[in-house]
Amino acid sequence: MDNLTFALAVAATVGTAAIGGTFFAFSTFVTQSLMKRPAAEGAAAMQEINRTILSSAFMPVFLGTALLSMVAVVVALVRWGEPCSIWLLVGGLLYLLGNILVTGAYNVPRNNALDALDANAMTAAEWTSWAKSWLAGNHIRTLTGLAATAAFLLAARG
Repeated sequence: MDNLTFALAVAATVGTAAIGGTFFAFSTFVTQSLMKRPAAEGAAAMQEINRTILSSAFMPVFLGTALLSMVAVVVALVRWGEPCSIWLLVGGLLYLLGNILVTGAYNVPRNNALDALDANAMTAAEWTSWAKSWLAGNHIRTLTGLAATAAFLLAARG
């Protein structure tokens, strides 16, 4: 493995670990904590999280890791047969499909729907239903993000 491919694998490992860890936090305690609050309070907090994340350091890491994953897929296909190729391909596809696609197709529409609501008017049942639905997609993002981390780590091994 050349130095550039090694650097790609390491950078992708760090990126997927950061994103997978963020999603892990939401899957394991953040969303559950918000669900324990009164509906208006939990929904308003989640609305604010969804607004704040767009201008935070999360977005460059989230999208930059998508770019690294695309490059990893291309490198894997161009250098197919090298020991790290399968892991670059697996890591890239896991992140792109499980994090980018699920976020855009599943979680963002739910975030947008929540943002359009008046948090103060939400009932406990509505808030719990929204949060449980959102969590289903987040669990996928967590698992695929952390699995992509493992794949990129294996790729970095050479």
